[in-house]
Amino acid sequence: MNVVIAQSGGPTAVINASLLGVYKQARQWGEVDTVYGSLNGIEGIIYDRLVSLNEQLATEEQQALLRQTPAAGLRSCRYKLPSFEKDPAVYEQIRATLEKYDIGAFFYIGGNDSMDTVDKLSTYFASVGCPIRVMGVPKTIDNDLMLTDHTPGYGSAAKFVATTVWEIIRDATVYELDSVLIVEIMGRDTGWLTASAALPHLFGEAAPHLVYLPEVAFSAEQFIEDVKRVQKQSRTVIVAVSEGVEVESLSAYQSGKVDNFGHKYLSGVGKCLEDLVKEKIGCKVRSVELNILQRCAAHIASATDVAEAEQLGATAVAAAAQGHTGEMAAIQRGVGEYNPTYTTVPVCEVANKVKYVPREWINEQGNNMLPAALEYILPLIQGEPATITENGLPKHWIVK
Repeated sequence: MNVVIAQSGGPTAVINASLLGVYKQARQWGEVDTVYGSLNGIEGIIYDRLVSLNEQLATEEQQALLRQTPAAGLRSCRYKLPSFEKDPAVYEQIRATLEKYDIGAFFYIGGNDSMDTVDKLSTYFASVGCPIRVMGVPKTIDNDLMLTDHTPGYGSAAKFVATTVWEIIRDATVYELDSVLIVEIMGRDTGWLTASAALPHLFGEAAPHLVYLPEVAFSAEQFIEDVKRVQKQSRTVIVAVSEGVEVESLSAYQSGKVDNFGHKYLSGVGKCLEDLVKEKIGCKVRSVELNILQRCAAHIASATDVAEAEQLGATAVAAAAQGHTGEMAAIQRGVGEYNPTYTTVPVCEVANKVKYVPREWINEQGNNMLPAALEYILPLIQGEPATITENGLPKHWIVK
């Protein structure tokens, strides 16, 4: 038989390490002849856009290049699979394509919406007696998937955010004048990534002085009071804020458009707060939106994140080889020294659910992180992976 791999949703710096993990483990599965890649996620299966990866990943150099390449090497999509009752034809088309290529297992690398697809497909195949196994491999910089301690992509994005904020702190404090600098960080529903901006606190740095997450209701009036309070101790105030924080006047800074899953296109909270500070305080103020740099900065990836992403891909294949389906590979963290283990969990308990930053990891005022949050994040940003370069730039793997 053969297997197929696809990637979906927002890319990360290590999503291709998971692809490599699936590929390498599948090549060791004695029953597998060809490992296919589906271009543009589930859409590649619906529209029959499969490519063989056997030759494109045959050498160690090709594999090493894939591992260090950011974004989705097989390209991505934001396709919402409808329910079977609403559109059975699309399920029949997916099944027809998979049977055409003699696919015995399908591995989907993605976040919450991708796990919804894994759940729906595995349920459909079971209902019609189709033996094709469907397994999920977690991926999201948002770190909001249930039943896994953390998700691949988060550690590298957190490392980028913490490093960037630390460098911003150095730059913002060179002048002797009153100023406010606001850093807008990705995070639609949860503040896991914004929390990482506070990692400099572990090393004696006071900034960022204020950190705002979607988990705590935001008050514009309290924000201004917070800034004024910090200004009494520091002429420069550094603020980290999640793009998902709701501000009363924020709608004027956003398009109002939504994606295929009904998610609003965010960004704008930094500029909104910048204008608020101009109006209410009147000092020098600037906002910085990190945007997609957070998810594609492979040049500062976490070696721990890369290794875990690859291992999770292999874990999903190993489980499928044992007959598992409708599950997602997951990481468990033990007590004490960081030493993760790998398992699989029912994807139905992951899909369409959200894991929030624990309230007890946020200070009572709701405007900064407590040490427990930072100690959780710190092991995930460790190490620097080796990088193959050419003429001073990292080389990338590009699917053919």
